[in-house]
Amino acid sequence: MKIKGTCKRCGREFFFEQAIATGGRCPWDGEPFNADYAVVLIEAMRNAEEAGTRLEQALEDIAAMAPAFTVDAGSVQAKIQAAIAALGKNLIKQG
Repeated sequence: MKIKGTCKRCGREFFFEQAIATGGRCPWDGEPFNADYAVVLIEAMRNAEEAGTRLEQALEDIAAMAPAFTVDAGSVQAKIQAAIAALGKNLIKQG
């Protein structure tokens, strides 16, 4: 899974893999996304992409078996949506 984010400072979009490659810095303005926890942030970003890929693949595998059940989307998405919403809070103001 390729996760896309938006820098709260410069407003430009980036992919997690770009931020990982730049050591946890915005690929556009060069500022750290979190100077105090850069190593932890990079590891968490890497884990999120890997986990997302595993989840996508597992659900595709299950669907390919055509099981006699459906999946409640909310049971998969609720906590993910809450975490994404939390990332949108406390926006950094310029100027």
